[in-house]
Amino acid sequence: MKKLHAIILLAVFLLLPVSVMAGGSSSYTCDTKYPIVLAHGMGASAEILGIVDYWWGIPDALKNEGARVYVTSVNGMDSTRNKAIDFKNQFLQIKAITGAAKLNIIGHSHGCLYTRDAVSNLGLSPYVASHTSIAGPHRGSAIADIVVGLVPDSMEWLVGGTLDFVYAFIFGDTNPNSLQNGYDLTRSYMNNTFNPNTPNMAGVYYQSWAAKAKTSCPSVILEPTWLVLLAYEGANDGLVSVNSAKWGNFRGIEEAAWYSPGCDHLNIVGQLFGITPGFDAGEFFVNVVSDLKNRGY
Repeated sequence: MKKLHAIILLAVFLLLPVSVMAGGSSSYTCDTKYPIVLAHGMGASAEILGIVDYWWGIPDALKNEGARVYVTSVNGMDSTRNKAIDFKNQFLQIKAITGAAKLNIIGHSHGCLYTRDAVSNLGLSPYVASHTSIAGPHRGSAIADIVVGLVPDSMEWLVGGTLDFVYAFIFGDTNPNSLQNGYDLTRSYMNNTFNPNTPNMAGVYYQSWAAKAKTSCPSVILEPTWLVLLAYEGANDGLVSVNSAKWGNFRGIEEAAWYSPGCDHLNIVGQLFGITPGFDAGEFFVNVVSDLKNRGY
């Protein structure tokens, strides 16, 4: 009998570490108190052309770590306010579906701005736990200044109408306003109009990250704009400068591994098509959301 007891105790002892390890491995890093809402940037939708995910592999990476993730989609080209109104409606639908008291917003690019507008000016602040900006043009972009400045007043109707046609009939936008989208991202508008009228709201935790191309843009289509922004604003990701991306608690600059040319405006959300040398967008977002969990959000 004593021998039997010894065998049982030995078996329990041997299995105990396995049980502890199994319990540890099942714990999730991204099961935040409040659900996550993703807000995309300009010129795209949650599914580009209905087939390419804007957030390449990121929602799945977060869900695999226990996060409740919801993806919103607004016009690719439209005014900040129109996008904010659309986002607000989707936000409230998500809140109703989840039954959550609050939600965590994570925006990329223009998604950082129209969500700020919705929080500060459209009444969402009581329902927002945190607002995270990823490469957001909070102080505008010289690229928007240049693009808008290149269009003569007499040609605005033609350029704007052409872009609106493209985004309505090819990308599926509803009554887009491409020119206003451009004006809303200029440095003068952001610094003199938008920011003074869109203050951070009490009770909402604001934080931000910037992306930076070091020696060139991994997404070659951004190489020309990266070079232009270097001259105008210094370090940037091809569309947004590091300085412009800072808002709230600035958490740092993502510039990919030492051997990579950098992390650009597309790489930081897993584009183009997941080809992001030296940078893992899924891992980055898991770390962002894991940190939100640790902060109690």
